[in-house]
Amino acid sequence: MSYFMYDVMGVAVDEPAPEAMSRVLDGLVNADDEHPDVSLSHESGWCLSAFRGGLLIWEDTESDSVAPGEIREVGREEVLRLFGLLAAGDIAAVEALPWRRSPAFSSEPGP
Repeated sequence: MSYFMYDVMGVAVDEPAPEAMSRVLDGLVNADDEHPDVSLSHESGWCLSAFRGGLLIWEDTESDSVAPGEIREVGREEVLRLFGLLAAGDIAAVEALPWRRSPAFSSEPGP
């Protein structure tokens, strides 16, 4: 399975090992308004973005049939665990979390 990460400056890291994932996550100390997150993307299209302060965004970047979800105040070790699950392709385990999804989301085109 293929996956990659973007560090806080937007530099891609192909198939990082857990230690590299940890270093990329550590880069959030340098996050700012222009570069607020790091992310891990799986070849399936699913992406998990982590922000300083513990916000996670979960979304399928290749489909608009599922609203992006968010969870707040997620600890560092849990973020790393979730990155590992996504890297391994365990989409179901990540999707099973209590993601808060926007009720206003619609996959239907607007007027």
